[in-house]
Amino acid sequence: QVHLVESGGGLVQAGGSLRLSCAASGSVFSFLHMGWYRQAPGKQRELVGTITRGGSTTYADSVKGRFTISRDGAKNTVYLQMNSLKPEDTAVYYCNADSSNWGQGTQVTVSS
Repeated sequence: QVHLVESGGGLVQAGGSLRLSCAASGSVFSFLHMGWYRQAPGKQRELVGTITRGGSTTYADSVKGRFTISRDGAKNTVYLQMNSLKPEDTAVYYCNADSSNWGQGTQVTVSS
């Protein structure tokens, strides 16, 4: 069973930055792809971005140019660097591995 633990969420002002971490119980290279999702109150969970085993990344249009996904194989951790945050980025952010494995989520709140 895969365990994913997110951290790094918090309260930040609009225009600020946060870096989320997703620590995996195994090698991040063992997954075909890992992704970050988010869910705002009253809304469906949506894809933020993904990183493949080969290192290719994709992003939702709403975060492109502001968010960056990276990984550290030595730490079995995937990161989500979020810059130029907007109030509409407020959500619970979840880490995902190969679609079926989820973390518990971390809250990000962006104040205007």
